[in-house]
Amino acid sequence: MINEDITAKEVLVIGPNGEQVGIKSREDALTLARYANLDLVMMNPNGNPPVCKVMDYNKYRYERRKKEKDALKKQRANQAELKEFRLSPVIDVGDFETKLKNVLKYLKKGDKIKLSIRFKGRQMAHTELGQEVLERFANRTLEYAEISEKPKLDGRTMTMMLVPKKDK
Repeated sequence: MINEDITAKEVLVIGPNGEQVGIKSREDALTLARYANLDLVMMNPNGNPPVCKVMDYNKYRYERRKKEKDALKKQRANQAELKEFRLSPVIDVGDFETKLKNVLKYLKKGDKIKLSIRFKGRQMAHTELGQEVLERFANRTLEYAEISEKPKLDGRTMTMMLVPKKDK
């Protein structure tokens, strides 16, 4: 609540510089705030008497929103996303290099990578080809990533997880 919205008869007033002014009637506190060309903002309505502060309310709201946005950015930065890349057991060199470049970009950013290979038809007879592709991929990313899960076959899909190294 700010200014005229405050309903308490007496309030404990804190000045614009944080100094304690004392217990004042609502009208005296509003006069003080107007004199300083600021707002009277209720900080603690549950206090006895309620605590109000003389401040620029718009500036206060702006700074509070800015802090919340910064906290949200930091929270997002701490959560590494999981990016999935699908490969083929018969992937060509150009496609391999393109996927590798994209994976390295995400690893440098700090995201986890899930590599998967889906076997179709008769490719199931040669799952070792898919495992070789995943191992070749892992060897090319050793500078930036560690293998958190070795290649494993689950039905027709073989997956492997890479996590970024801590020191990079």
